[in-house]
Amino acid sequence: MIIESFKHNMAAHCESGTLTALIKHKGLEITEPMIFGLGSGLYFGYLSRTPNLSFPMFILRTKPGKLRKKIAKRTDIKFKTQRFKDKDKAEQELDRLIGIGIPVACQVDFYYMDYIPQWERVHANIHFITIVGKEGDEYLVSDSYYPKLARIHKDKLRKARFAGGYLAPKGFMYYIESVPESIDYKKLVPIAIKNTINNMIGVQPSFIGVRGIRIFAKKLQGWPKLTRDIDHLSHEVMKINIFLEDQGTGGGGFRYLYATFLRQVSEIFNNNELNDMSKKMMEIGDGWRNISYFAAKIGKNRDLGPEKLQELGKMINERADAEEVFYNELKTVVGNI
Repeated sequence: MIIESFKHNMAAHCESGTLTALIKHKGLEITEPMIFGLGSGLYFGYLSRTPNLSFPMFILRTKPGKLRKKIAKRTDIKFKTQRFKDKDKAEQELDRLIGIGIPVACQVDFYYMDYIPQWERVHANIHFITIVGKEGDEYLVSDSYYPKLARIHKDKLRKARFAGGYLAPKGFMYYIESVPESIDYKKLVPIAIKNTINNMIGVQPSFIGVRGIRIFAKKLQGWPKLTRDIDHLSHEVMKINIFLEDQGTGGGGFRYLYATFLRQVSEIFNNNELNDMSKKMMEIGDGWRNISYFAAKIGKNRDLGPEKLQELGKMINERADAEEVFYNELKTVVGNI
């Protein structure tokens, strides 16, 4: 049993990629950058160590699920969402839906996606996949990070859907009930862009947005005191590269994805200023990519003395300065469309 009409595609980010594939399956043509932009997915936050967080981390997008909620709020796309306490009922409902031809998105722990090479898999409860069929004890999976339809044993999928820990999925799944014939981009784009601007330079807690980027640059200098040894510090610094480039960002900490969104909306509005802002966001993404390369280099070489961390912090502060200028300029541009 497989939903033959479902078209599998790779994507820059699992959540926006899954949303895009499901919406297109229902007959509404839309791009992943448009989904990401309309959902105001771009974000930044620096999270300090807490009893529930063993080491500081930074986030580059809004909380998992928020993208879908904003798309639902801003468009006439209707979603059906479900959570389960009973694992058997969760599996039965999933089987029922795919049995009647409805592809279903599931939130899972990425670690259990055993079609992905083991060295790439980590425990992360914020991965989204689409189940598009079942044959025997195996489900057919459309995963934005895998080049073709994959298979996963039902027991592995159950573990992934009910993994414990931070942001536990609790069997969460959703599907699309209906989509509109079209989307009023000229109405929604300004709303979405203004929301993103507020995320980054608006009235937010000090660890959010551009101020959060500056806190990241400052707190980074204290990471050696939080680590067990040089190997631990190396691991945490190299994770900067992973977060910015590999874990569903499309590169440059989602900046390239957002730049593409701005280019696409510049065509809708026939607005050269928006196209210029797209190019500037690409340049900002290049700066984040340089940070990625630098972090990977010093982490791999264990070259993590104070002067190297200061240099890395300086590069991050430069991104904060560039983004502050960018969002203030974008605020003026969007106010004129």
